[in-house]
Amino acid sequence: MSVRPIIRFPDPLLRSPSTAVTAFDDNLRMLVDDLLDTMRAAPGVGITGPHIGVLKRVVVIELSREDGVRIYINPEILWSSAETTRHTEGSVSMPGATEEIVRPKSIRFRYLDIAGETHEAEAYDFLAICIQHEIDQLDGIFWLQRLSKLKRDRLVKKWEKMRD
Repeated sequence: MSVRPIIRFPDPLLRSPSTAVTAFDDNLRMLVDDLLDTMRAAPGVGITGPHIGVLKRVVVIELSREDGVRIYINPEILWSSAETTRHTEGSVSMPGATEEIVRPKSIRFRYLDIAGETHEAEAYDFLAICIQHEIDQLDGIFWLQRLSKLKRDRLVKKWEKMRD
């Protein structure tokens, strides 16, 4: 287990779609462990393979230590509610930059666990937002792409000044 370097915006890897995981082996377990360590060090509540330059469909989410770690391999959204919610989002790849995003309030999704077993689940509110955000990342959709061009341009300009 180790903390890996996080790919920073505007690296093109953050806009590259990930490939499905097909091997459920020690390498996958090591990747998940490294993602968890990296996410906690960032700090963040969610991270994907692409955030560390590994274009595999792996998501690790930990809303709190009490809530526990959630691992989703090859997740896909099956259904999303018409009802939406607004929430402030950001990314470990763009630390300090946040903006409000509108997303469906609840989802039903399918994923594989670390052993390769298929599951379906529903998620609501903050967990649903996190899962949608991370699946977007796996699909090569960086969260900024969910903003209007005006908001996106303002945020990028502000973030670039923060980095200098």
